[in-house]
Amino acid sequence: MKGRSFGERHFRVKGKRRPPANISPIARELRKRYKNFGHYNRKNPLDELLLILCSVKRGEKVYLRAFKTLKQAFPTFEKLNQASVKELTKQIEWGGLQNQKARSLKKITTAITGKFGKLSLAPLRKMPKEECEEFLCSLPGVGKKVARCVMLYSLGMKVFPVDTHCWRVSKRLGWIKANSKHKFCVSQDMDKLQNMVPPKLHLSLHVNMVSLGREFCLARSPKCHRCPIAQYCLKRGVTELR
Repeated sequence: MKGRSFGERHFRVKGKRRPPANISPIARELRKRYKNFGHYNRKNPLDELLLILCSVKRGEKVYLRAFKTLKQAFPTFEKLNQASVKELTKQIEWGGLQNQKARSLKKITTAITGKFGKLSLAPLRKMPKEECEEFLCSLPGVGKKVARCVMLYSLGMKVFPVDTHCWRVSKRLGWIKANSKHKFCVSQDMDKLQNMVPPKLHLSLHVNMVSLGREFCLARSPKCHRCPIAQYCLKRGVTELR
């Protein structure tokens, strides 16, 4: 593999990509530090979807409070389904964007009820992975990252969600380059990363990359000198260290 660094060594195999050569030691070091912390995710897929909706553009303490308030106001999915946009807005006002989120939430509950006859995502457990992802992505405001979070955390499916932390860490490691000219993570990038990560590492690597991105691999001025995987990192795109 002339011209490629240790961090970039991966190949296509039957439509897939072999994992980067350093993925196992990186996963091991991250697991040792963060112990697969689950970030308060929910086992019920509908609760997980609600939690993610509350978390958009909000810090952890704020969105956990918003989710708790929402569940207290509507303790059953039936009551949630009956709530108006105005009632939903009042309960998720913490942190802003409540009007937009309430409208999206109402559209989502309506779409799920229309599909399954009641407000439940339990039928997804019997769907093939591809069909499950397609349905979730058809819901208003739900993209591939959100869909795969629900599938991974709540449905136990072998997927690798790529959030902003996973994307940033993977780029700096040299595992992937952005397809978009604006360097944003697009759908094809998410698929490439998912194909690189062995299924047995999907959950642990995702949750631990999120933890790493919050503690060390920050968007601005990352703490590279203290990072537990610094020895494996190419620091691609890093211009300022803390």
